[in-house]
Amino acid sequence: MIQRLITVALLTIALPSLADERPNVILILTDDQGYGDIAALGNPVLRTPNMDKLHSESIRLTDYHVDPTCSPTRAALLTGRYSTRTGVWHTINGRSLMHGDEYTLAEYFKDNGYRTGMFGKWHLGSNAPLRPMDQGFEHCVWSPGGAVDQGGNYLGNDCFDDTYKVNEKWQKFPGYHTDVWYDQAMKFIEDTDTHGDEPFFVYLPTTAVHDPWNVDDEYAKPYLDAGVPPTMAKFYGMITNIDDNLGKLRRFLDDKGLAEDTILIYTTDNGTTAGWIDRKSDFKYFGAGMRGWKGSQYEGGHRVPFLMHWPAANMKDGRDVDLLLAHIDVIPTLGELCRHNPIAKDKLIRGPQDGRSFAWYILPIVPSDPPTKDRTLFVHVQRKYIPPKWDKSVAMTERWRLVNGKELYDITKDPGQENDIAVDHADVVEQLRADYEKWWTSLEPSFDDVVRFDLGGAENPTTLMSHDWFMKEGEGDSAWHHVYVQRNELRNGPFMVDVKKAGKYRITPMRWPEYVDKASGCVESDIKIEYEGAGVPINVERSGTPLDPAKRTDKSHGRIKLLYKGPAKLTCTFTREDGKTFGAYYVKIEYLGEE
Repeated sequence: MIQRLITVALLTIALPSLADERPNVILILTDDQGYGDIAALGNPVLRTPNMDKLHSESIRLTDYHVDPTCSPTRAALLTGRYSTRTGVWHTINGRSLMHGDEYTLAEYFKDNGYRTGMFGKWHLGSNAPLRPMDQGFEHCVWSPGGAVDQGGNYLGNDCFDDTYKVNEKWQKFPGYHTDVWYDQAMKFIEDTDTHGDEPFFVYLPTTAVHDPWNVDDEYAKPYLDAGVPPTMAKFYGMITNIDDNLGKLRRFLDDKGLAEDTILIYTTDNGTTAGWIDRKSDFKYFGAGMRGWKGSQYEGGHRVPFLMHWPAANMKDGRDVDLLLAHIDVIPTLGELCRHNPIAKDKLIRGPQDGRSFAWYILPIVPSDPPTKDRTLFVHVQRKYIPPKWDKSVAMTERWRLVNGKELYDITKDPGQENDIAVDHADVVEQLRADYEKWWTSLEPSFDDVVRFDLGGAENPTTLMSHDWFMKEGEGDSAWHHVYVQRNELRNGPFMVDVKKAGKYRITPMRWPEYVDKASGCVESDIKIEYEGAGVPINVERSGTPLDPAKRTDKSHGRIKLLYKGPAKLTCTFTREDGKTFGAYYVKIEYLGEE
């Protein structure tokens, strides 16, 4: 109580400056770095001096939760809504795509007079209307897919001297991927500094520590010398490189006089992948005493670090907040801290936000009364066409974790989730099951949603990639990784599209992306468009187009007239010389006009 009064007194002293200025905001989101992958949180091997320093100078959320995999976390973080509502519950198969009319954190800041920039991994849709530029970010240097060497990204990327998108155009960047993201973010901040009183919001979601686990030898060597297995040494080396960049960013903010009134957030997208690495070795990764890792419904899959530093509001001395919180709470919290105007209801086209602000607990001046701690939060690992009920799920309160609807753990006494005590607390199980049932019912309308790419919309021409084929249960996975393109995996699937303009189109299926000059080995291609809107009587097909297998496939397939606007399914198929078929990994579509 005394500590709380002291905190309030200090914050009251700070109020005049907070009333005069709106803080800048930098939100760092690393990929696959778990709670135990920071030295200050107990890791005995890692060297993270800059993260440790930030930890000692920040508000620290000790019970903060995300989704167990990356796309869902990104969707929830950016919207304040459970990811399933946004169309996202997988990382591939057309279920990693976030509805373009979701109201995002970037749009919220932009509507309140901020410049907005995004630097790093997106993984919520590579084409309009799902790109970061379509979702409120004014300037983007971005990696569209799930990892630098996965579909949606530039073929041949390997973390060094890669090619990324600068808004709509590919551009090659010298250097290491994490260095690029931080350097480009600082360049944007420096440019913003010339805009006078306009504050900035920077979203910095790194592609590290996701595989491929490539890093300069200088970063891996200290861990190899300490006896860490090779792949894990690279994993830890990548974290140390992130740490170096964090230090560089903080020095930059100090030098520019921006550190005092910048909210700096450091968090991660899911549990560690350390549990996946070198599993056959004797090395034991540090999981901070939690069960599970990335992709798990147990604590290690979704409880992650969250650090918030803001010197102007006296968030600089280090303090733990033990409240049960989640990614969905970030957008309402930042709205209060930055004194944004309330979000108008007409902005929330797809429905209200699920999160609640925790601003009072870190800056107890707004709202006047603290929000209740009585809540149940939910996490599920739903990497299927339609999420199965109860499967790999957890319902959480401050004390309890109900896993898969049947296992019960008292997290305050059993943080490692070793002792299932459901039989001793049937009343708790019953209540959490009821909470889950209500939540599940609210999600069910989302299962029928299909997120689509626009044809003839803001991005013209547009090139779709097989990562985003819409695959139903039993149809297998899309060709989501570049390795499937390189070895010509025999997979196929449709792109779900929305024809925005009726008229003439040029549709060009491609075996390789336009920038790769290789023969196709194909003798024929087929194009099929199936309209899905009610009352549309026909489909459009262009079958049997002959190809020279010794040449590229990206020649024009002529003009195809699409008579109708509306939702459709686009499938493009190649036939090889041996008669086997596969889907076009790349399809370029260009709207040519009405006639």
